[in-house]
Amino acid sequence: MASLNLTQIRGKNFVPVEFARTRPCWNRPSRVGFKVFASESQAEPDLSVTVNGLHMPNPFVIGSGPPGTNYTVMKRAFDEGWGAVIAKTVSLDAAKVINVTPRYARLRAEPNGSAKAKGQIIGWENIELISDRPLETMLKEFKQLKEEYPDRILIASIMEEYNKAAWEELIDRVEQTGIDAIEVNFSCPHGMPERKMGAAVGQDCALLEEVCGWVNAKATVPVWAKMTPNITDIALPARVALRSGCEGIAAINTIMSVMGINLDTLRPEPCVEGYSTPGGYSSKAVHPIALAKVMSIAKMMKSEFGDKDHSLSGIGGVETGGDAAEFILLGANTVQVCTGVMMHGYSVVKKLCAELKDFMKAHNFSSIEDFRGVSLQYFTTHTDLVRRQQEAIQQRKAIRRGLQSDKDWTGDGFVKETESMVSN
Repeated sequence: MASLNLTQIRGKNFVPVEFARTRPCWNRPSRVGFKVFASESQAEPDLSVTVNGLHMPNPFVIGSGPPGTNYTVMKRAFDEGWGAVIAKTVSLDAAKVINVTPRYARLRAEPNGSAKAKGQIIGWENIELISDRPLETMLKEFKQLKEEYPDRILIASIMEEYNKAAWEELIDRVEQTGIDAIEVNFSCPHGMPERKMGAAVGQDCALLEEVCGWVNAKATVPVWAKMTPNITDIALPARVALRSGCEGIAAINTIMSVMGINLDTLRPEPCVEGYSTPGGYSSKAVHPIALAKVMSIAKMMKSEFGDKDHSLSGIGGVETGGDAAEFILLGANTVQVCTGVMMHGYSVVKKLCAELKDFMKAHNFSSIEDFRGVSLQYFTTHTDLVRRQQEAIQQRKAIRRGLQSDKDWTGDGFVKETESMVSN
């Protein structure tokens, strides 16, 4: 994987000077474990992050999907203040991509199965495919965005069939537009796996290793591998991707699902001409699952890769600054939002930043690195939980709380003895 010097401010005519075919070593300050370094000042928290040499004003990234589908919406994202934008996934032959409508269905807090349900949206399913726009059009828009926003981070999401030459051509063409990094979609759960794409690669570690090898031998910008949650142990493919040269992991993509059956029509949702197909599940309901997957990947990265030259991007049900803080506390460098933008609009980034800053102020954190990964140390095995609780019970029993009998009262220590039996 070639390394790229990204420390200078990149202009629209930026051309990499030197590429070294070695594992990159970005100039990022080293961290010792996951210790907390609380700030003593009350200055405004700094949300900026530097990930794989890429500087972002905040850790909030537009996730690949409809919010990054064309120039107009990506420009809107930059104007609203998003830290980075990942465009909707592209491939060489967009003509093979045919979407249907409707392609979304929602799960509400009220009983599902009726079109009349009006409760809070907690789940979102899509059967949407990757970009159906011509690759040439998307590339032209990538180039235009980088010319207009040279200091902002634009990441191309790519996917191809099992063909080395196709992968190499796609990488070469997207890099020529000046994009800052590549996210490889190894995780789309529907439609694309039928063509040995997406999750079909991410669920097969041998296939994943081979394709990652092709990608990293060709790419000259940082590469993130986007992982599928539709697998028993997500740390396994993440490990393969990192060992094959990827600089970062993004997790999770959507969860394979059937949204529900309409109890009035007896048809599945989303319903297309009376029929449907399993699709990808996202929004608030997947957040706990995403946290568990990110925790598993982060623990693996910390123990096996030292958490130095690699990055982790958390995805899944982020609608508040607190949701994002949870991912960061588990080790994520950045946090992606896709469905949240579709539900709340691009301006939601302002709310996310404000809420994340409020969290940081409450704990006296001055930067993202102050608390990144702090909560990871509190995860252990169930066997260890049993041991810890048994030890704690024994310790509590060993401490005498108050007086055991009236005969234990003394004249000299009467006040303290009384206080020892007060509960508030």
